Amino acid sequence: MSGTQVPEDAAVDVPVDVAGLLDALERAIGEARTMPLSTSAVVNRAELLALLRQLRGDLPDELERARWVVREEDRILEHARTDAEELRDEARQEQARLVAEEAVVRAAQEEADRIVDAAQDTARQMRLEAEDYVDAKLANFEVVLHKTLTAVERGRERLRGRLDVDALADDDPDGPGAADDED
Repeated sequence: MSGTQVPEDAAVDVPVDVAGLLDALERAIGEARTMPLSTSAVVNRAELLALLRQLRGDLPDELERARWVVREEDRILEHARTDAEELRDEARQEQARLVAEEAVVRAAQEEADRIVDAAQDTARQMRLEAEDYVDAKLANFEVVLHKTLTAVERGRERLRGRLDVDALADDDPDGPGAADDED
């Protein structure tokens, strides 16, 4: 394998716990203490930043795992092509050997065709299975990315909401601080 090698147990589907990190991030935001009279929340910045750094560190592992799957698909397809070519060559050699006898020629042609068809069916099946596997991995990765994006958007919306409420409080002359100024 060229490039970074994915461990042997990667094929057993031991994904980086990106979903767990997203759950922890969502839980930290969801359980954050809310500000009085506001939809804003107080969050532990260090905890959230640590989770985001860990998530950012784990995503390249997921990407490398997906690249590895694609490389494996290419390797499997190339192996299937080679096997099909070998089977085709064997069938042609067998056919040439049997040409000497007219009654056997027909049987040889049928056998060669069967072998070629079987090789093509096997190669097609292997390709479809590899594509299904890659598609499943990419779909899983898409879900993880979507969850990450949703969590980040929610966090940004909450921050925006807190900033908007703070700006309104500063602009309101009759706000909570106005009564204190009159004394």
